[in-house]
Amino acid sequence: MKNKRIIDEAEDIRRAIEMVQLGARMQMLEAETRLSREKLLRIYKEVRGVSPPKGMLPFSTDWFMTWQPNVHSSLFMGYYRFFEQRTGLCGLDAIIKAYHLYLDQIEAGRVEPVLSLTRAWTLVRFFAADLLQLTECGVCGAHFVAHAHDPAHGYVCGLCNMPSRAGKTRRASVEKTRARARETEMT
Repeated sequence: MKNKRIIDEAEDIRRAIEMVQLGARMQMLEAETRLSREKLLRIYKEVRGVSPPKGMLPFSTDWFMTWQPNVHSSLFMGYYRFFEQRTGLCGLDAIIKAYHLYLDQIEAGRVEPVLSLTRAWTLVRFFAADLLQLTECGVCGAHFVAHAHDPAHGYVCGLCNMPSRAGKTRRASVEKTRARARETEMT
């Protein structure tokens, strides 16, 4: 019995370290492990070198509906569902595997990740609470995160119907301004 407790605690510590490395917030660590808050704080400080951020977790489904977060969330949910349905992984294990795959794909595409591990975890919880669902786009046939129980007939995703400001990030704006400044200097 004592050996099982030691093994369970060691597994919780391993999982907490991995979650902190991936950017998990304290509330997620507390919900997903059986470690004390004090132990989690020590782990967080040791791994990150700073105290964890304070504040509440995201609690609104609306963030997942905006254009860029919706695309990233939908990609993550596709991976999560794959792990859940095809590999037998569930819960936190499926979330972590899906998040690693999400980061790999984002990095390969040279795009900044929009979805944090804590947001991904919250997203899965919103699905479990029947607040969100995957809805098929009537144009491309891909599945995207949408509010649960919204009419799905005629749904068009954010990639098939991009908003006019899509892709106009702050970084792109700064780069464009710098390019104009270089052109001005040359003339």
